[in-house]
Amino acid sequence: MDMKYHPHAIEEKWQRLWESEKLFEVKEDPSKEKFYVLEMFPYPSGRIHMGHVRNYSIGDVVARFLRMNGYNVLHPMGWDAFGMPAENAAIKAGIHPAKWTYDNIDYMRRQLKRLGFSYDWSREFATCDPSYYKWEQLFFLKMYERGLAYRKKAYVNWCEHCQTVLANEQVEQGACWRCENPVIQKEMEQWFLKITDYVDELLDYTYRLEGWPERVLVMQRNWIGKSHGSEIDFPVEGRDDLKITVFTTRADTLFGATFMSLAPEHPLVPELCKGKEQEQRVLAFVEEAKKAKRSDRTEDLLEKEGVFTGSYCINPVTGERMPIFVANFVVMEYGTGAVMAVPAHDQRDFEFAKKYNLPIKVVIRPEDSDLIPSAEELDHAFEDDGVLVNSGQFSGLSSEDARRAITEHLAAQGMARFQVQYRLRDWGISRQRYWGAPIPVVYCDSCGIVPVPEDQLPVVLPLDLELLPNGGSPLPVSESFYRTSCPKCGGPARRETDTMDTFVESSWYFIRFACADENSQPFDPERVRHWLPVDQYIGGIEHAVLHLLYSRFFVKALRDMGYVDFDEPFKRLLTQGMVIKDGAKMSKSKGNVVDPDDMIAAYGADTVRLFCLFASPPEKDLEWSDQGIDGAYRFLGRVWRFVAENIEKLREVKPFSGDISGLQGPLAGLYRKSHQTIKKVTEDIRDRYHFNTAIAAIMELVNLMYQVRDRGDEKDPAFWPVLRHAVETTVILLSPMVPHITEEIWHELGYDSFLLNQPWPSYDEKAVQEDELLIVIQVNGKVRDRMTVSAGTSEEELKKMALEREKIRQYVDGKEIRKIVVVPGKLVNVVVA
Repeated sequence: MDMKYHPHAIEEKWQRLWESEKLFEVKEDPSKEKFYVLEMFPYPSGRIHMGHVRNYSIGDVVARFLRMNGYNVLHPMGWDAFGMPAENAAIKAGIHPAKWTYDNIDYMRRQLKRLGFSYDWSREFATCDPSYYKWEQLFFLKMYERGLAYRKKAYVNWCEHCQTVLANEQVEQGACWRCENPVIQKEMEQWFLKITDYVDELLDYTYRLEGWPERVLVMQRNWIGKSHGSEIDFPVEGRDDLKITVFTTRADTLFGATFMSLAPEHPLVPELCKGKEQEQRVLAFVEEAKKAKRSDRTEDLLEKEGVFTGSYCINPVTGERMPIFVANFVVMEYGTGAVMAVPAHDQRDFEFAKKYNLPIKVVIRPEDSDLIPSAEELDHAFEDDGVLVNSGQFSGLSSEDARRAITEHLAAQGMARFQVQYRLRDWGISRQRYWGAPIPVVYCDSCGIVPVPEDQLPVVLPLDLELLPNGGSPLPVSESFYRTSCPKCGGPARRETDTMDTFVESSWYFIRFACADENSQPFDPERVRHWLPVDQYIGGIEHAVLHLLYSRFFVKALRDMGYVDFDEPFKRLLTQGMVIKDGAKMSKSKGNVVDPDDMIAAYGADTVRLFCLFASPPEKDLEWSDQGIDGAYRFLGRVWRFVAENIEKLREVKPFSGDISGLQGPLAGLYRKSHQTIKKVTEDIRDRYHFNTAIAAIMELVNLMYQVRDRGDEKDPAFWPVLRHAVETTVILLSPMVPHITEEIWHELGYDSFLLNQPWPSYDEKAVQEDELLIVIQVNGKVRDRMTVSAGTSEEELKKMALEREKIRQYVDGKEIRKIVVVPGKLVNVVVA
């Protein structure tokens, strides 16, 4: 055994052997308990980054640990391969997105294999492969049959730079989540998936997902945004055929509504200003407002501006005329796109009313005051609940009682109804880009929208098209693609040239991994039933609303279509922190990127893995440290050197397996420490995924191994067996984190089986217990003394021994002892009067 640790030779050797033996491939085995561990699969951007390494190292430890604990573990890997970055990169590089994507997949696969991750590569697929998206197109058709997929004209988020529509969830602070350019509102025909049909179930299950971080569940609840309130109709003056409906949670303030605010996108705006002298001003204002950042409009960042439409509506309880404005702070996504403005009791409305000299009426007073301020005395809106004033027959009621009473009063006249409102909107999946899964419908002048028959799937994305220089899709100008015949009447028809949002692909990929070789149907029901749902899912919290919410919806829709028999995709979720350097997230723009290839070349894969696992708990951000990765390399060198220096002696003996009572001094201490480390590491991985503290415990064991070797009695026949037991314990416990070096040492010790097939060690409860314990003695909660006792000392004996201590007697003699509290193994507290 070489005295020097050579990571590259060792790692490449074992990776070849693992692959040739198909060590990580797994089949269904009813005799074992299954466990499906999955990290969010990567976009093939070209190279993995340190965030990938951390994410996948976490998953690999879990997979290896569980397999050694007897589970049948499914641990697959694939590629989220469609999307705009491929197109943008292809345009820049002058190559086809398909070539760019598959070249990147080849490179990244080599990188992942070089890190030694225990993936079942036989299940690998890329979502841009027709054999994958064929089934996605089938799901779309099934959803269309059930009314879950539909097409409508709507205002959508449009990114001019990316030349495509974005879902609400893909707009971050008014900018495109991909390119960070401003997003505008544009009216277009779009395909939607009716996620709102599942809104109550999606919300309800956020209170049942016990294995999910509460932070993620709160984010989903907030995005779903359930509100209880009332819908109230406001007739438009002079128009029996028009009314404006608002949703409000504050029906108690209705008597104070003095004007109406509409979103610029509200469909009634053109009609309300038509023929009025304000018409051109209104239409110009509408176009300008649509260009504003969405977040500025919704997060109260814009100066509040509006324009009078020239029309009025009627307050249904006061009968007063209310001018109708278009306002830049109202958006269609919330409520109905119309807001009854109550300036005395809403700060936005207050500021708007002051600016445009509109009436302000006080209709709520605080519960603890009989004073009713005049409108002129207000310097800000009173937004709390209170008691109604100036509200006709409802004056004197509490806000809560008034909300119900006013709604019921108007409901009797057909002008209101109780309503539950949601922030969540249906998922717009149309993308005006090329590199995506084609939407399987055609348009016929005679038959309208016609689904592509199932036996004609997949509608294949042509790979012989040239991308347009501005990033626009070539599909709408490619006659070979869009010209087709109608499946219903046989006449000429045009294919849909929009492609699906790439989040559709990632909303069901985890099910396909159960049966990636299935060709006749989307899923093999028996294999899906065996493996799903995913037991442990691992990925970034940035996907809390996007991918995770869509996946939950997709599973529920597939369940109702008979494809799966479970309700939620992921039993447990771990959201790992970011990798940061110099106080910021690693990114090319910040110039603080650490290339995993460089680190592997310098230190080896095991060191890189160990540093990522040791530097921080998984859920916390990891601060990159050059000293830290040096330290990880030195530790592995110490483990290697200990074995190499003593290999001949270690090979001559078997690991000690007797009773600890037969050991003395340092050997007893080392044997006890080995079992304590097994217990610590097992619990840290199994219960908490705290790999950092598990590794720290192993480091302590290694330090003690060196001490015992250097100071122990080599003549003791138990000397080398106890050291061998400690070495084997170290190797097995480290193996999920650093599988290559541990595999090499394991075989140097004389074993011929793979470590992954080795059972995880159990610990001896008797050996874990300390022989002696240091007990703190307190009097009235203050530390007064300490004593060393045998581990098995009873509570009564501890009390007696504490009271006999000379230092304690001076605090208790002559005083009434009220009680003595014993915390086993830690302290005795004497309470005196």
